[in-house]
Amino acid sequence: IQRMTINLFGRDAVFNIGDEPIDDDAEKLDIPIHAFDVIIADECHRGYSTGELSVWRKTLDHFDAIKIGLTATPAAHTKAYFKDVVYRYEYERAVREGFLVDYDVVTIKSDVRMKGVFLTEGEQIGVIDPTSGAEQLDQVEDERQFDTGEIEQKVTAPESNKKILEEIKGYALEHQEHYGRFPKMLIFAVNDLPHTSHADNLVDIARDVFGQGDSFVQKITGRVDRPLQRIREFRNRPEPHVVVSVDMLTTGVDIPDLEYIVFLRPVKSRILFEQMLGRGTRKGEKFPDKSHFTVFDCFDGTLLEYFRSATAITAEPPEKELRTIKQIIDDVWENRDRDYNIRCLVRRLQRIDKEMSGAARELFAAYIPNGDMATFAAGLATTLRKDFTGTMSLLRKPDFQDLLVNYPRAPRTFIIGYEVQDEVSSAWLVRGLDGKEYKPEDYLAAFARFVKENPAQVEAIEILLDRPRGWGTEALGELRQKLSATNERFTVDNLQKAHKVRYDKALVDIISMVKHAACDQEPLYTASERVQRAFETVTAGKQFSDEQQKWLDRIRDHLVENLSIDRDDFENVPVFTRFGGWGRANKTFNNQLDSIINDLNEAVAA
Repeated sequence: IQRMTINLFGRDAVFNIGDEPIDDDAEKLDIPIHAFDVIIADECHRGYSTGELSVWRKTLDHFDAIKIGLTATPAAHTKAYFKDVVYRYEYERAVREGFLVDYDVVTIKSDVRMKGVFLTEGEQIGVIDPTSGAEQLDQVEDERQFDTGEIEQKVTAPESNKKILEEIKGYALEHQEHYGRFPKMLIFAVNDLPHTSHADNLVDIARDVFGQGDSFVQKITGRVDRPLQRIREFRNRPEPHVVVSVDMLTTGVDIPDLEYIVFLRPVKSRILFEQMLGRGTRKGEKFPDKSHFTVFDCFDGTLLEYFRSATAITAEPPEKELRTIKQIIDDVWENRDRDYNIRCLVRRLQRIDKEMSGAARELFAAYIPNGDMATFAAGLATTLRKDFTGTMSLLRKPDFQDLLVNYPRAPRTFIIGYEVQDEVSSAWLVRGLDGKEYKPEDYLAAFARFVKENPAQVEAIEILLDRPRGWGTEALGELRQKLSATNERFTVDNLQKAHKVRYDKALVDIISMVKHAACDQEPLYTASERVQRAFETVTAGKQFSDEQQKWLDRIRDHLVENLSIDRDDFENVPVFTRFGGWGRANKTFNNQLDSIINDLNEAVAA
């Protein structure tokens, strides 16, 4: 849409959102209004401010054509322009039908992120000049408090960022151990401002925390060289594994193998949040076993909670541009809701008092006593009541109004809290198909209820609990399929993670999990431990030839991976077929292999 806007109206008409680059080769063209029969506008929710929305509409309205909008996050202003939704394909349905993947949640609790920063007297800090980047070491002379909204805007706590990334690293290393790969990770930072960039700080800290070189962690924002090429590299190449961004990767960019999304930036727009979340929903390309992605909410789960109850079509309007102070003064002069607008004017003047420099005070002294804006603002309502015309003549002076807009500001400073300590902890949550999130203990309690209530509906559960002789590949397949299809998504991966958190037991096998859910006295085994017990039971007191022992070792390895075995495996699994398959194996065991694998399946399920 930006390129078409330039084509129609020239570069001066274009808007630029956040980090997004504008095509350098776009130029104004003479395109007639009848050039297209149908126009399809992708990402048609765009238009976060009234200015942007008017450009969108001006561009689309130029053409006499049918307009169709596509978006994953329709807003009220989207529907107002494109009218009724003619087709809706929900995210949950796309997950169920296998086109997208669902996500798990890790909530990270940081005292700094949730409570703000408190600087005590005598504490060493760094004071940054945002204009030059010069840093001066200083000591706090009196206590100072910064609220959560000022983190990374006015103050930063390096230890907080480091501890959060170290917490995430723990999950990433577990992922690497389980899947054999380090997860592609996208971290959303607060800003990328010169000299006080949160994105730059995160890149430096992440390189130190992950310890795998500069190319392993990169920044992709509008301030880097060739950002579109960087995006392609992130998508298609092994490195970078970790990317820090602000706005550039929030929408319209596919990174199919992305597995971790980290919110270190507070978000208030549902449209923006869902677009950011959507970066992880694509199915893997290089990693077809990507079953889900993980969202790290670094605000103790409050981001996800904030957006959970919103409707599919959010009522979020485009951001309206604020009235100018001149417009407020004109409204007071015209008696438009005078009392309300006087209060608005007082607040604007009080804001000016907090932001202006000493030089501004000297300039204002030509209009108000001593340039004291705080006193002038506090008494304005009374002054207007006593002398409305005289006071308004001052407020309406063009030079005074120009100064109210362009007054010299006090130099902004940015503080580095070198000694600020932070307490950081995390919790892994399972997200069900219905969107409900479960703590590990609640997830396992729900699993126990399912196992106890459904033996009649899931034959594999009944086999494991009452007649293990019936255990086999078919029963295992039924168990996995029916468990993963529940609203709670009882996948082996989710259940293993929950058991690891709850019982500190890694890689518990599915049979143990079902038996323990039915009776908490049942022990928890790994697949290797369970198969070893089964072999000890079946082979106890028996002698085997060297050839038979080799086949038993192959069968053992297969059972550790699959927890069941049948005749078809000997004809289809390479480790068996390359040594002669069922015929050779059965002959080696004197045509008793059927009995042996039945005994092993039963012992595995027992």
